[in-house]
Amino acid sequence: MTKTTGKIHPKEEIKFLDGPRSRWQEFTFTIKILIEFIKGFRALHFTGPAVTVFGSARFDEKHPFYALTRNLSAEIAKLGFTIMTGGGPGLMEAANRGAKDVNGRSIGCNIVLPREQHPNPYLDKYVNFDYFFIRKVLLVKYSYAFVIMPGGFGTLDEMFEAMTLIQTKKIKNFPVIIFGKDYHFELIQHINHMLERKTISPEDLELFLITDSIEDAVVHIKKCIDQFGLTREKPHPLRFLWEKNGD
Repeated sequence: MTKTTGKIHPKEEIKFLDGPRSRWQEFTFTIKILIEFIKGFRALHFTGPAVTVFGSARFDEKHPFYALTRNLSAEIAKLGFTIMTGGGPGLMEAANRGAKDVNGRSIGCNIVLPREQHPNPYLDKYVNFDYFFIRKVLLVKYSYAFVIMPGGFGTLDEMFEAMTLIQTKKIKNFPVIIFGKDYHFELIQHINHMLERKTISPEDLELFLITDSIEDAVVHIKKCIDQFGLTREKPHPLRFLWEKNGD
């Protein structure tokens, strides 16, 4: 997959799978990663405490999950959190739109893909990424809670990534809220199955809240404010880095 156009080049993929590339190719790949991280840090430095909302790109405005995500995000934004998403359409758009409904701050970390993904129109700022793993690092870095709306492989990947980081104490015990009991019924069954087979511990079930209630979700996130004493810091841009107020 090309990082500029999003077109698929099977020969490049095959070459990558052949094994180690030349030292020069590995070096330039490392530089590209470094540049992308710096780009993300610059774009998101003044984001402030954020709540990241994960969800499918495939649910449009007519779907009930869209309105639910929009309303939930509006309530979270009222707490003073920036709403951060993957920046694309569907439930990501709904979350960013909910923030804008209440004059909250709305940020997107968009991934360059050949289909489905394009920045939605409800973003105060967005940054494009070529690599999923860099995008995930930055979504976690600036987040103080994670909301999991109905979604597919990508949403579940992001959910388990956050829960693994909390479980292994790589990040603090931030709230993880799984929204949609019916949609996630089999998933919760499987998590309980893992508990029965002792591949997770009983306390791991405390890593997340599953609910259908916006009120319960907001109360759970409020605990984060009380626990960590979050405040919105006034940005102090550095002129020699060409930073601007509100970047």
